[in-house]
Amino acid sequence: MKDKQALWTLVIASVAGFMAGLDNLVVTTALPAIRQELGGGLSDLEWTVSAYTLTFAVLLMLGAALGDRFGRRRLFVGGLAVFTLGSAGAALAPNIGTLIAARAVQGSGAAVMMPLTLTLLTAAFPAAKRGLAFGIWSGVNGLAIATGPLIGGTLTEHFSWQWIFWLNVPIGLLLLPLARSRLAESRGVNPRLDVPGTALVSLGLFGLVLGLIRGNPDGWTSPLVLGSLTLGVLLIAAFVGYELRVAAAPMLPMRMFRSRTFSAVNATGLLMFLGMFGSIFLISQYLQNVGGYSPQAAGVRMLPWTAMPLVVAPIAGLLSDRIGGRPIVITGLVLQALGLGAFALIADRTTAYGPTVPVLVVCGIGMGLYFAPMAGLVMSGVRTAEQGIASGASNALREVGGALGVAVLSAVFSAQGGYGSARMFTDGMVPALYVGAATVGAAAVAAALIPRSRAARTLGPDADPVRTAPQPAHR
Repeated sequence: MKDKQALWTLVIASVAGFMAGLDNLVVTTALPAIRQELGGGLSDLEWTVSAYTLTFAVLLMLGAALGDRFGRRRLFVGGLAVFTLGSAGAALAPNIGTLIAARAVQGSGAAVMMPLTLTLLTAAFPAAKRGLAFGIWSGVNGLAIATGPLIGGTLTEHFSWQWIFWLNVPIGLLLLPLARSRLAESRGVNPRLDVPGTALVSLGLFGLVLGLIRGNPDGWTSPLVLGSLTLGVLLIAAFVGYELRVAAAPMLPMRMFRSRTFSAVNATGLLMFLGMFGSIFLISQYLQNVGGYSPQAAGVRMLPWTAMPLVVAPIAGLLSDRIGGRPIVITGLVLQALGLGAFALIADRTTAYGPTVPVLVVCGIGMGLYFAPMAGLVMSGVRTAEQGIASGASNALREVGGALGVAVLSAVFSAQGGYGSARMFTDGMVPALYVGAATVGAAAVAAALIPRSRAARTLGPDADPVRTAPQPAHR
């Protein structure tokens, strides 16, 4: 019975994670069709992407904290319901303003349910089997991020842009009763909600992510961008000070960062997402603007990269159960960095697609090797009772890394090239990809700081972790 419940947890968490990850990038290839039907300027179209990213990144920590306080299954179901409702609202949007608002609702729901998928999996699987479970979950999530443009382009090309949102509705409606009946309830050990800490970190993340999103469109010296970034940094600093000196029950205990595993894993995730998100953003456009492929055809040609994590991640998860996640993560990041550098080298010399296929495969293998063990490493570096907020913090940092990656690589692209011609696009993309490769290489260096032994990855005997016993599911 317990094995059956664990399997249901894996299926529900993976499908929910796929939907949340997919909607990060699924709308990008549908923007021309949306503009033609709903109108709006360039800024409005950018906000159809940014509204989701912004609310998703900002509310991740809050979602994890609320799950620990009020029940992880209960909040997961609530987040899934909000996400499904936002998806229906986006599909029915009569104008661009309503679409942007619905995207923000989607992001809010995803922010609540996404960090809880990891804590639900951790509670459902024994330690010896978590590597495989995390590997499957990570492979599905990685596939969602990478195939977003393909799915969005295919649905828009053959049906209509509304179907990129309608797709979530029947899946969400199917998952809701399954989540209520098949998931076990669990909570964190601290019943108090750190309201000031939650407000400070949420507003701080809002400022940082808003500034990063608007940096390229509005200019990095614009009052909005400078003000948002400055306010974000000040509020995050105030959050750290409050958690260290004032909070009686901090939402994010700063001592967690004394764990070398937790600190190194989060630095690795931020750098990896910075390099990966920005590179996928540019390469998918390169295949259309330089290769001349349609959105769907460009997505198909990304499959040597995007399909590999689904195959590699479960295998990597099994290996991490046997030898630990550190060497697998380092190998994956090195392959990813080499692949991005090689793609830049090839693209600078020829526009032919064939020579890039082996490079895309290497990138896909590297991504699969990275995603699978990282979830387990995040959980292993903190006390069991704090795994919910650890998951929220790690997801938030990765989202900041993704937003920063698109902003930084786009800035490099704009400084060196542009959209005026295929040659100009390549001139901008090549140095940007080298920056992405270097960033992923830096992530490999950060991963090398993760302790080698399984025992060293815990907080030690003084931590006295408290196991959270799952409560029976209500049927």
